[in-house]
Amino acid sequence: MSTSFVNNMIARFGNWLEHRREICELRSLDSAEFASIARELHVTPADLDTFVHQGPHAADELPKLLKALGIDQEALARSEPLVLRDMARVCAACQQKARCSRDLETGMSAQHYDEYCRNASTIDALQHKTA
Repeated sequence: MSTSFVNNMIARFGNWLEHRREICELRSLDSAEFASIARELHVTPADLDTFVHQGPHAADELPKLLKALGIDQEALARSEPLVLRDMARVCAACQQKARCSRDLETGMSAQHYDEYCRNASTIDALQHKTA
């Protein structure tokens, strides 16, 4: 077994433990505190719960997908920050991560994202807006 494999596994386990600690910390809050945090983040308590369970990399596919489709994420963040935040929320809760990641890796996202991506209609509207 290579050293890099072992180091990678140790890092992944450490990340998993940290994520479990974060979930426990949030679970220790009462519902009013949890709702207050959600309000400060401009999300619902249910969405915040989903995000916490999904982990810190739950929406990592979104910037890659936007880039693959020729959408400038930085420009979108300046012109439509609420739209981008909603897209990240939708991405974080997505159940098609494996398919999306596979399409991103093979360069097939542009051909297939509209078959499974819950952000497809928003992306299509953004593409029409810039066309």
